[in-house]
Amino acid sequence: MLGVMVNTLAIIAGSSLGLFFRKGLSERISKAVMAAIGLSVIYLGITGMMAGKQALVVILSLVLGAALGTVLDIDGRIKRLGQFAESKLNHPLADGPSIGEGFVTASLLFCVGSMAIIGSLNAGLSGDNTILFAKSVLDFISSAMLSLSLGVGVLLSAGLVLLYQGFIVLLSQVLRPLLSAAAISEMSSVGSILIFVLGLNLLQITKIKIADFLPAIVFALLLTSLSSLF
Repeated sequence: MLGVMVNTLAIIAGSSLGLFFRKGLSERISKAVMAAIGLSVIYLGITGMMAGKQALVVILSLVLGAALGTVLDIDGRIKRLGQFAESKLNHPLADGPSIGEGFVTASLLFCVGSMAIIGSLNAGLSGDNTILFAKSVLDFISSAMLSLSLGVGVLLSAGLVLLYQGFIVLLSQVLRPLLSAAAISEMSSVGSILIFVLGLNLLQITKIKIADFLPAIVFALLLTSLSSLF
């Protein structure tokens, strides 16, 4: 869990730094920063999407994941969690973009990428925190930049990152028989597609409820394992 703790602290530190400098930030610069983040996220998504080798698995995972996520209303639940925090927080840093928006955007960015998935699995299976340590550096920078535009909701996302990645670390031992190299590749591919779409949302090109697609990552694991039997 060391890598998960370091990653969480990096997000807290980066967000705090961004919030400190946010007061003197003009709206013009804030929009420019958001555009730069959106383009960077799209780049990260594109570079990771090619990890998968089974297009049918990816397609079915996205379709089934979207259906299940919509039924469960995952996006709505996460947004309501952010709105709850917003209703309880009475602080000057809460001015500007809604806390829910910052919380959802940052949580997805920090949780669904390939580094979050593979890094947490490596930490749980072999105790290797190398990827999570590298992710911590990237998340420190990302959280600092993101909080400049989206505010304190980015800081609150650190709690969800702790729970999400910690859960994967603990669950990895149970899932060990299913975690082939192929399965991890397809999970990373699906996660990178969601990162790509998140970048489009940040640029306001689309308004896709990405959180509803999160079950697709689990379906990628299950479908890859199932396909290996035939």
